[in-house]
Amino acid sequence: MRVEIKRLTETAVLPVRGSAQAAGYDLCADLTEPLVLAAGTGAKVPTGLSVALPDGYFGGVYARSGLATKRGLRPANCTGIIDSDYRGPLLVPLFNDSGSEQTIQPGERIAQLIIQPYLAVEFDEVTELDATARGEGGFGSTGA
Repeated sequence: MRVEIKRLTETAVLPVRGSAQAAGYDLCADLTEPLVLAAGTGAKVPTGLSVALPDGYFGGVYARSGLATKRGLRPANCTGIIDSDYRGPLLVPLFNDSGSEQTIQPGERIAQLIIQPYLAVEFDEVTELDATARGEGGFGSTGA
């Protein structure tokens, strides 16, 4: 599948996979100078990119595991959703969960983009749902 992507700046880095089998494409910070995030704060970090995703697909913006576990940095909304009809700039709202300030460098990998299919459904309102063995049990009711 081919996805159209546009650089909005000359310094924007196109997404790449870290390995041949990686599901995610690294998104990089398109900054002109380092960005300091104090502990417990966040900022919308530009990537300098916009994309045209195919109908029936969305882009999921996920944390990079190393950045999250080693430095406490994650997307503020945990998982970002890029709809197929959005053509604006891709921003990553990055949040610093660590206890110390963290610096994002220009060109640093800050998140990963995964292109995923979705089902468009219609909801039918009913007065009752079918019964299951689990029923209304949730939040650990199956033993977790």
